[in-house]
Amino acid sequence: MKSESTQHHASKPVLDIHEKPQPIQWFGLSLQHLFAMFGATVLVPILVGLDPGIAILSSGVGTLVHLFVTKGKIPAYLGSSFAFIVAMQALMKSDGYPAIAQGSISVGLIYLLVALLVHKIGSSWIDKLLPPIVVGPVIMVIGLSLAGNAAKDAMMNNNHYDLKFFAVALLTLAVTIFFNTYCKGFLSLIPILLGIISGYLIAVIFGLVDFSGVIAAPWFKMPNFEFPFASYQPKVYWSAIIGMTPIAFVTMTEHLGHIMVLDQLTDNDFLRDPGLDHTMTGDGLASIIAGFIGGPPVTSYGENIGVLAITKVYSVYVIGGAGVLAIVFSFIGKLSALIMSIPSPVIGGISFLLFGVIANNGMRIMVEKHVDLDNKKNLIIAAVVMVIGIGGAYLQVGAFQLTSVAFSTIIAIILNLILPDEKPSAAN
Repeated sequence: MKSESTQHHASKPVLDIHEKPQPIQWFGLSLQHLFAMFGATVLVPILVGLDPGIAILSSGVGTLVHLFVTKGKIPAYLGSSFAFIVAMQALMKSDGYPAIAQGSISVGLIYLLVALLVHKIGSSWIDKLLPPIVVGPVIMVIGLSLAGNAAKDAMMNNNHYDLKFFAVALLTLAVTIFFNTYCKGFLSLIPILLGIISGYLIAVIFGLVDFSGVIAAPWFKMPNFEFPFASYQPKVYWSAIIGMTPIAFVTMTEHLGHIMVLDQLTDNDFLRDPGLDHTMTGDGLASIIAGFIGGPPVTSYGENIGVLAITKVYSVYVIGGAGVLAIVFSFIGKLSALIMSIPSPVIGGISFLLFGVIANNGMRIMVEKHVDLDNKKNLIIAAVVMVIGIGGAYLQVGAFQLTSVAFSTIIAIILNLILPDEKPSAAN
């Protein structure tokens, strides 16, 4: 029984990449993917101050664009990217959504440029520019730099400490940990969504939820589109361009990791066919479109890869169906109003876990890649980048500001390029 073919048999898909499910099954499987990404995707616009409806729409449109560009060969779902939260929050406070839009479009253009380079010269140079000692600490910074925001959401009511707020946050955290630890099957993939729902109900019991907006909202409502020249007059926001584009190199490594996981999962070589240039082009165009309609940058989602792993349903038709459902859901006004009525301590409680998980992903990269911190170069990069990033050090020249995450990313890349690789010998 334990023959060489056992592993292949165990990974045999229920539905392979180009297999189409029956209509009722198709709807259920696509809805499952939508729920898997929903909690995390809508959390990004809530934290930044964008319309969740437009983020859901961007997610669905981005997924369909990615499927088209990759020739329907990769079952990848795209959702709102967490990597840009700090930069987007700063831009929202200073210049509003037009700056975020320009940053999102710039991120997409960087993806397209890298895709062109990959097409011309291959992808080996990416590993040299972004080794684990750069990517790991930067991802840790992305998570830990948000810790203060999570604590503020959890404790503060109009800038005053509120014990009731903190109780709701801790209870939300507790139930989310419970779901993440003890749920099995599909429910184990959506602890964030389950935590938000449970936290919301807890907040209702504590009297923290205002339903007036939900009651007043229509069932059908156009998402809050932000079109350049129609909704606003675009101009150059250098703080947005320089603040968000360096982080694109971090999300590229996540993208590359997701493609590699999908390779293993589906027994394909997506880096060869359709190629990394196509997958990056898909991500880049999706972020550009999101910037033109009012959404945040999008990227491939680990939650949906988890759904693929458990269900063994790899069908791109299911992924495409989820994208279509996301677009439909974005026009349900009461759903957007319900999401916006979620109290801040619920978000704070979820964020305690979520932002910590992001940081731990950076640590995991360093552990799995056996990064040697006895190596002076590695130690210097990790130490400097983490203190700059977590400490909130930013570069400001006049009106231009480079956020701590972007600044620490640039510092990490520069240090990796200029510091010598060898350890000094004992004779020296």
